[in-house]
Amino acid sequence: MTTPPPETPPSHRRRQALIWILKIVVSTGLLYLLLTRVDLGRLWQLARTASLPWLTAALGLYLAMVLISAWRWGLLLHAQHVRIGFGALTNSFLVATFFNNFLPSNIGGDVIRVRDTAKPAGSKTLATTVVLVDRGIGLLGLVFVAATGATLAARVSAALGPVGPGLLWAALVGGIAVSAPVLLMPERVVKLLHPLRAIHAEWVEERLARLTRALSRFREEPRALVACFVGAILVQGVLVAFYAAIAYALKIPIPIAHLAILVPVSFIVQMLPLSVNGFGVREATFGLYFTRLGLPLESALALSFIGAALIMLFSTSGAVVYLARSGHRAQPQ
Repeated sequence: MTTPPPETPPSHRRRQALIWILKIVVSTGLLYLLLTRVDLGRLWQLARTASLPWLTAALGLYLAMVLISAWRWGLLLHAQHVRIGFGALTNSFLVATFFNNFLPSNIGGDVIRVRDTAKPAGSKTLATTVVLVDRGIGLLGLVFVAATGATLAARVSAALGPVGPGLLWAALVGGIAVSAPVLLMPERVVKLLHPLRAIHAEWVEERLARLTRALSRFREEPRALVACFVGAILVQGVLVAFYAAIAYALKIPIPIAHLAILVPVSFIVQMLPLSVNGFGVREATFGLYFTRLGLPLESALALSFIGAALIMLFSTSGAVVYLARSGHRAQPQ
């Protein structure tokens, strides 16, 4: 039996509190700044007159995104010879979505996914590796959709967005160049992590060995990785369609090619640890892009706010799944 690593002492609390205070200040400050620059009556009118059928269609598209995401996750698990049913993965993803949207950090959802798959995988390290690879491939798919959208927008629209296609295609090539060695030469890459053995040699060594085995299995299953990348593109395409449906509901005349840039870029911006769950920075990104296209700031905020509200509404289904799961576990056997 291996000895667990030493526990981290309960320090840095003041630093963590300061970080969260700064995030709250950034989110509230940006939202206040944006709301003082719009006509609140016009913003409310936009939201109040939104088409319910189109909003319902947007919720259906978000469900499709969750189903595709669960399928992608299953592909990576199967490549590791871990068999978990699609229904179980979907339920876990729903719970993860709830935690992502109602906890002050989107890391909580990944913790749920790792916890739900660690036992059937036989290793928390393996479950974590799968989730991280899923995240990485998802990011590449996100950049691919943004680059494709920027290329189409440059051809069909006179208005140019703030991010050009050249920069996005370069980012995609750079991302592939960085990630390819991790999958093609896992043994060499893992060697770079050997200095971590100074923390706790036996514990770290065992996990590095598991990480090497997991990455080696991915190298042996290239079709699973390619299929996962295609799934990542589908996920981002469905998210673009989700926001396009909301734009139709609000009668906002924004070309879908520009949404294909804006939506992925806004998700990238929200990954930066600058705000609470992306609030404020997401709206600022939408506002900047809409202003560049000559569209009203009210439309940008309405699209962003309603999109976030629908996602949070959908995420409550994850709470139902979580409560049902907890109730089932609490029942006497």
